[in-house]
Amino acid sequence: MQEDKKMKVKKGWLAVQVGLEEEEEGGSISQKFVIPISYLYHPLFKRLLDKAYDVYGYHTDGPLKLPCSVDDFLHLRWIIEKESGSNQHNHNNNQHRLPHAIIFHSC
Repeated sequence: MQEDKKMKVKKGWLAVQVGLEEEEEGGSISQKFVIPISYLYHPLFKRLLDKAYDVYGYHTDGPLKLPCSVDDFLHLRWIIEKESGSNQHNHNNNQHRLPHAIIFHSC
């Protein structure tokens, strides 16, 4: 799911830039990912989008910027994928539980 530079994004997918500003070195540590658009509807991802709005606003050039560490983003992606897999197996079961207590230390 990681995106190389200049790679086109397929329909149904979204490019995101994940990373935090490094104050000490004056640069930034970030990484690009390509994620399914379905992530945009997940409550935890929506919280991250709200944080992105607070930090960057609505208008940015390039991919959507997400203000969290790559490690936190990978953890979020793992949670979403895990829930998506369990929802497919438990399609008729309405016990979808969301880990609301998740804390993104860098977000």
